[in-house]
Amino acid sequence: MKYVMLILSLTLTACSTAPVDSWERGDLARTAMQWEPDPMESAMRSHIYNAKEAASGGVGTGGGGCGCY
Repeated sequence: MKYVMLILSLTLTACSTAPVDSWERGDLARTAMQWEPDPMESAMRSHIYNAKEAASGGVGTGGGGCGCY
């Protein structure tokens, strides 16, 4: 029981967060740090994925595997 508490406390300690300093915010705002740095490329990848996976359901769109909607 004592080892479980030790492991749990060490795990929770690793999850603590530190506030972001003002000089570090510029690094976090870079294009490479965004979820979708290039919206056009993201839309194209989504279209290709939907075209390939449409026969098995895709991601919310129907149609054939040819890319037709």
